[in-house]
Amino acid sequence: MSPFLRIGLSNYDSGPYLPSQGEVINPYCAVMVKEAVESENGQVYVQKKPTMYPPWNSTFDAHINNGRVMHIVVKDKSAEMVSETTVELKVLAERCKKSNGKTEIWLELKPQGRMLMNARYFLEINAKDLADCETEGFFSLHQRRGAIKQAKIHNVKCHEFTATFFPQPTFCSVCHEFVWGLNKQGYQCRQCNAAIHKKCIDKVIAKCTGSAINSRETMVAHRFKVYNYKSPTFCEHCGTLLWGLARQGLKCDACGMNVHHKCQTKVANLCGVNQKLMAEALAMIESTQQARCQRDTEQISRDGPLEIGFPVPVKEVTPLQALPASTTGKKEPQGISWETPVEGTVKGESLIESDLGEQSQEKEEHQVQLKLTIEDFILHKMLGKGSFGKVFLAELKSTDQYFAVKALKKDVVLMDDDVECTMVEKRVLSLAWEHPFLTHVFCTFQTKENLFFVMEYLNGGDLMFHIQSCHKFDLPRATFYAAEIICGLQFLHSKGIIYRDLKLDNVLLDNEGHIKIADFGMCKENMFGDAKTSTFCGTPDYIAPEVGAGSKE
Repeated sequence: MSPFLRIGLSNYDSGPYLPSQGEVINPYCAVMVKEAVESENGQVYVQKKPTMYPPWNSTFDAHINNGRVMHIVVKDKSAEMVSETTVELKVLAERCKKSNGKTEIWLELKPQGRMLMNARYFLEINAKDLADCETEGFFSLHQRRGAIKQAKIHNVKCHEFTATFFPQPTFCSVCHEFVWGLNKQGYQCRQCNAAIHKKCIDKVIAKCTGSAINSRETMVAHRFKVYNYKSPTFCEHCGTLLWGLARQGLKCDACGMNVHHKCQTKVANLCGVNQKLMAEALAMIESTQQARCQRDTEQISRDGPLEIGFPVPVKEVTPLQALPASTTGKKEPQGISWETPVEGTVKGESLIESDLGEQSQEKEEHQVQLKLTIEDFILHKMLGKGSFGKVFLAELKSTDQYFAVKALKKDVVLMDDDVECTMVEKRVLSLAWEHPFLTHVFCTFQTKENLFFVMEYLNGGDLMFHIQSCHKFDLPRATFYAAEIICGLQFLHSKGIIYRDLKLDNVLLDNEGHIKIADFGMCKENMFGDAKTSTFCGTPDYIAPEVGAGSKE
């Protein structure tokens, strides 16, 4: 997708007088984006997209293409043209580049008047993130934008590996086998561009050349020479094809390694070393040493001298301490499981009225009864979707209870390295029961393909829906929402959790009009005291400028 400009129009000045028209009443602007087309009479401008009518002080997006211009017409209440002007988008983009990506200029209109225009330049971004935003004419206030997050970095031997989609056939630089897959097939180092399988990340033994810590005294350097390849050959560093008809790349005289010219300075000095076999040998040596140490420890414990000490009193075990753990599902530290409902739903069990055996049996039976699957719900409609997955309105069978079921695809979670984000969201949701302004979860479960969160259904809509309806919140209403949002954030901060995707889309209303903060996938845990984080995540329109600038202050 091509770069685009985010443009806003404001402060229209009609000029000192308007001949034979009098004062302009309720002016508004019409924006027409036109394309340059060659015809028999030369170059003409043709409008291929519908006319936009952006309100004052709002923004709209316009993509930058060669020959594209923007025709702005100011009209009055009677829909008659008052003044107009034409702006070349490419010239405006160049002006933004010279002013740190944004500019503010006064446009001179014809026959008279002027207006203030703000423009901001955006580079190419992922088409997936703008799949629903590609249509021009949607204003930023009326537009929902998905959140983004910096790719997870795997630090191995000073490499910075991130999950990467390879658009062309690529081979692993460790095992030299083809990297299979459809989406983000493997890892690629952000510094030296080394491509590997995800399974080979533990077999990397060469330190990243981009870290500038290699030593030629301790490593064997390659002896590269320019080589003419007569058959298709792939680079053994970045894994892609060596393009060209002659002198396509370099070949090592000693070990026969083939690389691009551009990859020569990024190749580790491991001439003649098979990283895969070396990693397997090192792993075998390490496992042998661990087994030997374990045998030595067991031998010492059997044959070692006995120590004589004072007897230690044994604390009597109470019935509650002897209660066996539930075996219906694996519990997380916060008390929530993928297999069973949260413990808060079974707190009504009495553990003192009967003996230990009956208590544990009743508790297990009660938990088995509450264990849910997707077959226990009737999915009525989809409430929303995004990069995270989909949210459905679901009805629990044989009851009149409605829930919001959030479904995540396991392959997408694994492909994007979002496992930790999913677990963070699960832990934060389990804490939400302690505060009224956070979305509550009732249980979680999984299938072979999906993960499911069963949460409370909030039928009041989100603040984005309400701001689209009324365009502006009055002061008492905005103050009320802000106060409850602050209370919810203060609770999260008291638990060492930072909420990093606050926007109108993620603030919901219940049936009484109170707010509920939702979507905790971007949260950061263990942020106590002077701890700081600088991960680039959030929604671009709302993200802090300090994060975009890479500042850690």
